[in-house]
Amino acid sequence: MALDTSALTGPVDRVEVRAFTARLRREGTLTSIVITVVGFVVVGSILLLSAALLAAVVSFGLLADADGRPSPIGILFLLVFVAAVLAVGYALAKLLHGRAERRYRLARFAEANGMSWTPTVPNPGLPGMIFSEGRDREATDVVRGPLPRGVEIGNYTYKTGSGKNEQTHKWAYVEIRLDTPLPHIVLDAVGNNGLFGGSNLPAMFSRDQRLSLEGDFDRYFALYCPKGYERDALYLFTPDVMARFVDNAAALDVEIVDDRLFLYARRELSTLDPAVWEWIFGTVDAIDDKLAQWARWRDERLSADAVPAASGVPLLTPPPAGVAREGRRLRRGFSWIGAVIAVLAIGWWLFSVVVDIIVG
Repeated sequence: MALDTSALTGPVDRVEVRAFTARLRREGTLTSIVITVVGFVVVGSILLLSAALLAAVVSFGLLADADGRPSPIGILFLLVFVAAVLAVGYALAKLLHGRAERRYRLARFAEANGMSWTPTVPNPGLPGMIFSEGRDREATDVVRGPLPRGVEIGNYTYKTGSGKNEQTHKWAYVEIRLDTPLPHIVLDAVGNNGLFGGSNLPAMFSRDQRLSLEGDFDRYFALYCPKGYERDALYLFTPDVMARFVDNAAALDVEIVDDRLFLYARRELSTLDPAVWEWIFGTVDAIDDKLAQWARWRDERLSADAVPAASGVPLLTPPPAGVAREGRRLRRGFSWIGAVIAVLAIGWWLFSVVVDIIVG
């Protein structure tokens, strides 16, 4: 797919940017968690700087000479606070303008390539593993296109914990629509794993679902498929298909679920960098070239249910499209590394409590 990326880096008209932002506000499409946070930051900064300016004025008066003339120190304090107010105001204006320009560029980029752009999608409800984790789920800068097949690219966040332990998890994803539902398969990229080889994915899967493939594929991906679907995974991941994933998607985690294929990254994919978009659609094109053969896959386990023996229809009738219940989702597993870390943390906490009691 030849992309027109000129809108991402070319000059823009500020009047058009402001008009575009005003239209989004009228349509109500900028009411999101991100915009709310920015609003709180702006209001909080204004209140803080107002208090600082008031303090500067008061100090200006307190540091006056005995005859009422302002002292050099008082003038210096006032100038410093005024400069701080102006600097923060300028930074906030640049931040807001930068966000508005980013939205405008992405929208024009999508339009130039026959796609659509949506600023925010609260709780996208997609079947991938990252979309069922945590709370306050939100996809941002979502770009959707029909070519080479139904494709969606977006940045995504969700939160876990609360209070001091609250954490925001940042992901990005590429969703590719498949021609038929397939078994739940996960390719955990080896290259982006964490300390001691621990997976960066938010879900763990039972080790007995791990399938080793031929060649060097295991050096790049750990493949998980439901028990009993090993032959099906081998049918889908032929050597030529494996080569495409290794050559084009080795830096990404991959999940096949229902009739979707997801590519996951921990950095933004919906971005103003033309090279990232070229890489995304180059990867989609390379994978799509092999996905057509997956459309012929059928789950033989559905044959008996679809064609009862009493119907008199020969059992050689091809099964319908779909996946039997046992192949629709992988079984979740248990992380021993996480358990060890949790035990060590609890042990350290208990040790600290005992020490405090003894010392106290």
